[in-house]
Amino acid sequence: MLSIIQAAGWPIWPLILCSVVGLALVIERLMSLRRARIVPPTLLDEVMTVSRSSLPAMDVVNKLSENSVLGEVLAAGLRAVIVEPRITEQALRQTFESAGRAASQQLERYLNTLGTIAAAAPLLGLLGTVVGMIEIFGSQAPTGASNPAALAHGISVALYNTAFGLIIAIPALMFYRYFRGRVDDHLLTLEQSAERMVPHLMRFAVRSSSALS
Repeated sequence: MLSIIQAAGWPIWPLILCSVVGLALVIERLMSLRRARIVPPTLLDEVMTVSRSSLPAMDVVNKLSENSVLGEVLAAGLRAVIVEPRITEQALRQTFESAGRAASQQLERYLNTLGTIAAAAPLLGLLGTVVGMIEIFGSQAPTGASNPAALAHGISVALYNTAFGLIIAIPALMFYRYFRGRVDDHLLTLEQSAERMVPHLMRFAVRSSSALS
């Protein structure tokens, strides 16, 4: 491996950095975007069961927000109704939308970086190709004679960097698309869960309003 790096020349180092960063981001996103960590399948039903007859205590809501991203969204709605019993449906929906935007930003973290690596790696490989071509032309003496060692090094720089750029870009692009699809799926689940919670929580808001009037 070290001999390949030496043969590829200095343009290979930005590509190696991209590969290390890209691999770290892929591992981090694989761990962070697990369904159990974002949208546990039974959490919504459990929350609706617990709050069927009365709103839970605030410490229970705080524990819910620490459960998962879905828990954070549901807890935001519960807090809004607990703090403001006269809350309107529009205000409750706005609370869920704000929590959803925060969740979206959290889910999409590092994806732009991974997409940038997928787009930049082929360009860095092309840079190495250009550098290699410059060395190839530089190996030609004005008299027409050539330096075989310089010629071989130039070809190595051109080919290795092109190959490394594609080797990095193709998996990075595939993982980027995969993570984008997973994020969209999670966001849809969060939106549907919030829609189910709105009428469920408004029962308490209407009841509290009628009791205070």
